[in-house]
Amino acid sequence: MPLTQSVQQPTIQQQLNAAAAAAVRSVGVIGAGSSGLAVAKNLKQAGLPFECLEREDQLGGNWCFGKPHSSIYQSTHLISSKQLTEYTDFPMPEEYPEYPGHRQVLAYLQDYCRRFGLDEHIRYNSGVRSVERHADHGWRVTTESGETRCYSHLVIANGHNWDPRLPQLPGEFHGTVLHSSDYKTPDQLRDRRVLVVGGGNSGCDIAVESSRTAPSTCLSLRRGYHILPKFFHGTPIDVCGERGLWMRMPLWMRRLYAKGVLFLTQGSAQAVGFPKPDHKLFECHPVINSTVVDAARHGDLRVVPDVVELLPGGARFSDGSTGDFDLIVFATGFKISLPFIDRAELNWRDGAPRLYLNVFHPQRDDLFVAGLIQPDSGQFGLVDCQAKCIAAYLKGLHQGRASAAELQRVKQTETPNLSGGVRYVDSPRHAVEVEHHSYRRRLEKLYRRLSRP
Repeated sequence: MPLTQSVQQPTIQQQLNAAAAAAVRSVGVIGAGSSGLAVAKNLKQAGLPFECLEREDQLGGNWCFGKPHSSIYQSTHLISSKQLTEYTDFPMPEEYPEYPGHRQVLAYLQDYCRRFGLDEHIRYNSGVRSVERHADHGWRVTTESGETRCYSHLVIANGHNWDPRLPQLPGEFHGTVLHSSDYKTPDQLRDRRVLVVGGGNSGCDIAVESSRTAPSTCLSLRRGYHILPKFFHGTPIDVCGERGLWMRMPLWMRRLYAKGVLFLTQGSAQAVGFPKPDHKLFECHPVINSTVVDAARHGDLRVVPDVVELLPGGARFSDGSTGDFDLIVFATGFKISLPFIDRAELNWRDGAPRLYLNVFHPQRDDLFVAGLIQPDSGQFGLVDCQAKCIAAYLKGLHQGRASAAELQRVKQTETPNLSGGVRYVDSPRHAVEVEHHSYRRRLEKLYRRLSRP
């Protein structure tokens, strides 16, 4: 539209006047991955006109293994269980395993698209080159082909796990360097002395895969991480944790419970070289991996300190030791990048857009971001909740609902803490971190308010 840009609280009549002058002509959605599809479904159910732009020739985003912009590898599975990943109104098939592989996830997204009739709204092979404010209202989007599309509102939902973050290290390495997003199959590791840098989920997965393929593998860790198994007594570990949240266990009790699980299933990871974590459990995104500690216990994987210098034939570590390597894989995460739009448009500060609930622009009512979160659980259902709120807000503003006008005021003045009481480690990886349980309840409560007539 935009429906109003006034910093002052508008009256209901002003909302109605604004809606009459600038109705929702069409909402542009950037990306047809898991987030973009959730937005599309909810806009359609709300009766709002929209169009979804997707740069690839098929939907699925990052889950399209083998596509140029996909960051996943051949053996990728969900690290959150299907129960805590699936959309709120579209369960994953019962026959799926607890942690589906990427082919199953892609098939699930395709089924979701068919179930809600979204394909007719998606323009494939339409990568976005630039987004600019339209002279009258809304946004002008230019695609990679040079075509221009205009929308009254815009939802950015193209994901943030695509722009590799690589450490700036002194020295020069003459071997092969990959980011984890460049790693695809174990053939890239065969007959190589491999160093994996980074202790997140991707780093540990690749290190385990390398330990089974390469003649030697080292895993370089800057700090210690809490490593949780994927299952406890046959139940996905996040489902176990969810039970504690629903029972309203305090944080200290959930930590004590998780430590008991680790004691029973894994023992001490420090005994095989993993550094002791310098933070409490949940203060940093935990590693969900049942095999990385076993690989170290079997002698197939060696844990080494942080890399401080690259050498022509290897690397030097923070304890002064060196290692010889043919291949270094940097599993060091991704930068938050939205290169097609001016950062000033997104209230960008400290490496990320600063948005109300990581979704709503504080001042503008015609610009939203979906999926810009790093939850400690699955993401599809959370983004579905975000999308419900976006659609209800747009509809509420158009209809002059008091609840929408109230959110318009709140998002300009309040910055809620989304940590659920957890004090996260100061790190770029936590720029958009949310505690999933409290975040979901906050979104659900907001949606109920916005849905009231």
